[in-house]
Amino acid sequence: SVKLGGVEVTELEGVPLAEYRRRWVGFVFQDHHLLPQLTALENVILPTLAGGRDDLASGRAYDLLDRVGLVERMHALPAKLSGGERQRVAIARAMINHPPLLLCDEPTGNLDEEAADTVANLFVELAREHDAMLVVVTHNLKLAGRCRRCLELRHGTLEETSL
Repeated sequence: SVKLGGVEVTELEGVPLAEYRRRWVGFVFQDHHLLPQLTALENVILPTLAGGRDDLASGRAYDLLDRVGLVERMHALPAKLSGGERQRVAIARAMINHPPLLLCDEPTGNLDEEAADTVANLFVELAREHDAMLVVVTHNLKLAGRCRRCLELRHGTLEETSL
């Protein structure tokens, strides 16, 4: 049983599940999953399109790209962005619909230490600013150490741990 926002998520499927995810959950993956034919700005705006017309999406996307330090790269295609820049675009995309939950799977796994620190700082700051819960799966102990609560998977069981 998994409830979020009073909704039993495990009972949803199809369109209702997709709508629920769009409104309630932002996803960031180790591999950013940006669409290569879209600019950074267009990739950030993309999740807003599923909900119909959103006249404020461009402004929000611009603000988020500014917040992650990429406003000057907003017209660049992913192939022209560094790994850290692509991951910051993915973070902005995950935040565009102001989801109360951010699920992050190894968000710093493909980044060098400096870029990983930048991305980790952005996660924590944006989650705080948007009052979002951040669930991170990571091998990066520095990132895990910034979280209020840490669980470790041991022999198939999640156990509370301290770093």
